Amino acid sequence: MSCTNDYASGIVEPFYRSIIGLARTVFFAQGLKFDVRGAERIPAVGGAVIAINHTGYMDFTYAGLPPRATKRYIRFMAKKEVFDNAISGPVMRAMRHIPVDRSAGADSYKAAVEYLRRGELVGVYPEATISRSFEIKEFKSGAARMAIEAGVPIIPMTIWGAQRVWTKGYPKRLGRTNTPIRIQVGEPIEPASPAVEDVAAAELTERLRAAMQKMLAELQQGYVHEPGAYWVPARLGGGAPTLEEADAMDAADAAAKAERAATRREPA
Repeated sequence: MSCTNDYASGIVEPFYRSIIGLARTVFFAQGLKFDVRGAERIPAVGGAVIAINHTGYMDFTYAGLPPRATKRYIRFMAKKEVFDNAISGPVMRAMRHIPVDRSAGADSYKAAVEYLRRGELVGVYPEATISRSFEIKEFKSGAARMAIEAGVPIIPMTIWGAQRVWTKGYPKRLGRTNTPIRIQVGEPIEPASPAVEDVAAAELTERLRAAMQKMLAELQQGYVHEPGAYWVPARLGGGAPTLEEADAMDAADAAAKAERAATRREPA
């Protein structure tokens, strides 16, 4: 199948293009100050997994900016509940994003691989959930498996500052905040030939995580971090929990969610 990617030109995607235009208008009204580095590393054609760190609810909107340097669009994998919403659902489907049912993810994985083989960019959060510590969490292997199966590179992308706009556990700040947001696109990582698929996926996942940790540290250099601020990692003198503390909080939330689900299933 050809990977010339007719969708990359934007000619057949006026809706997606208009949504990005609207987003840029909102960003301007908010006074967000973007510093985008390495956008030229997004290929003009061909499939790739775009792996992004996850610190806030709005970071996927910022992740869509670097690919516009080469007139590309990202198909994001997002939880099914977003597609079920009466307002966001039609928008997400029109932009051809990929719904993820976490209780049965095989279909979304298959769809993502097919998109990649068609020459699309597929956006993935390897951490699977927002990092409350704002450090890079442990990664799931799905992004690596997709890249290996589709035979495409993984392009790491890190974002810093998005957590100041809206993150888990804190009020959103969607007004004019003049927040600086830095975005770094890393060098594409080519998957090795999978002699043993599980081993290859594990190795690629570790390479990806190491690259994104390094990139995030580079973005944080010279950024003004307020001592004790909730959005600043503990490592940098902030009030955010450590990675270990945040993982414990996530585990407690998951256990509580499972208990609520079990209670709902119990017969009256």
